[in-house]
Amino acid sequence: MGISNTENTSAQASASTASDTAVGTEIELDITNVAHGGIFVARHEGRVVFVSDTLPGERVRARLTEANHKSFWRAETVDVIDAAPERQPHVWASAALDRAPEHRAGGAEFGHIELGFQRELKRRVLADALQRMAGIESPVTVEAVPVGEHASPGDAMDGTGWRTRISLHVADDGTVGPYAARSHRVIPVNDLPLVERAIEEIAPLDTLFHNAATVNLVAPSEGPVRVLVSEKDKFGKAKPSPRSVIRERVGDREFELDVSGFWQVHSRAAETLFRAVQDAIDPELFDPRATNLDLYGGVGLLAAAVGDRFGSSVRITSVESDPEAVNFAATNLKEWVGATAETDRVDRYLQRVIREADAAQRARLEAATVVLDPPRSGAGKVVVDQLGTLAPQQIVYVACDPVALARDVALFAGYGYALKDLRAFDLFPNTHHVEAVAVLAK
Repeated sequence: MGISNTENTSAQASASTASDTAVGTEIELDITNVAHGGIFVARHEGRVVFVSDTLPGERVRARLTEANHKSFWRAETVDVIDAAPERQPHVWASAALDRAPEHRAGGAEFGHIELGFQRELKRRVLADALQRMAGIESPVTVEAVPVGEHASPGDAMDGTGWRTRISLHVADDGTVGPYAARSHRVIPVNDLPLVERAIEEIAPLDTLFHNAATVNLVAPSEGPVRVLVSEKDKFGKAKPSPRSVIRERVGDREFELDVSGFWQVHSRAAETLFRAVQDAIDPELFDPRATNLDLYGGVGLLAAAVGDRFGSSVRITSVESDPEAVNFAATNLKEWVGATAETDRVDRYLQRVIREADAAQRARLEAATVVLDPPRSGAGKVVVDQLGTLAPQQIVYVACDPVALARDVALFAGYGYALKDLRAFDLFPNTHHVEAVAVLAK
């Protein structure tokens, strides 16, 4: 949640008079709030302290990991003195509090929190970001998403068994495992509760991989689990995996992509976002003959969602910087006569359109619907300015970062776009991540 300017000023003043405190010092803290990034907020002698592995309402003993900032410190929970009622046994023993912080597996930073309260915390972060950065008081809820058909009934109850992709790292001695939280230290583990059971059953957690950089496991919706071992190149980096086509199914539709290509991680995420984008588009503002755009389009998932809803005559251009993904998008969108896939960086593509479009083309762009699914950093000022210049009828923004979304919503407001609708989905249970679909229109 946000820290006010007054609080920051007070914290800085306190910090300037406080003596230096060494990293490793243990202090008792009362946790008051949640912050973006899966950490929580406390205060110590007027200074903000960001704390991991806790939750609001708890009093904890925490060990300082950063103490050189004037306005804030960072700490890791060592022991819980007074537990919040929403605390539960961690879903992953390898990440639990009874391990020393440096030996806790990363990737399940909310696993100690009851599932419903996880969603409440994600709601708070999203609502707070919109209020602070865009001045919007939005009634946000975070919707639960059922796990896939291969999950067990217990998975739905505790938010496990949903990951269809995982990347394990390899230590110098060949040991494989996840990184520790906020580090590059490989943690040996004997289970992977967040992944689909088919992955967990064959994950080579007790195998040594000498000269390997990563071991990636992928469970496509069609076909067996793939195990991809990436060897190290001469610089110690992971070599690209050999190309191999897999197929993912969304409802009755099939998508082709490379086994190493981007696809949504949760077993039901692609379907959830496919339907959410369809529902988000206002048909009163949609023109199938306009120059509709699918930006950061990947292999064409969301362009296909638009085409499926509005028919085979829809004109839509999918723009993606990865040439291989664009080739797959062209295949996946081939049934729509007006669908094309272009290889380009989004900002360069939009700049070219602005520079070259004639009056008729500009009119078709002004009549357009734009769907964009940017990376975690968001669309950013350059792309927002370009879209503001083109002035499409409506923008459907798929976001995986609340702060980036709120910042971009504020930038769009400068061009007259208001937030008309917002849905959020818990596509990453037991982590702090949340996915949102926002609708912007004038």
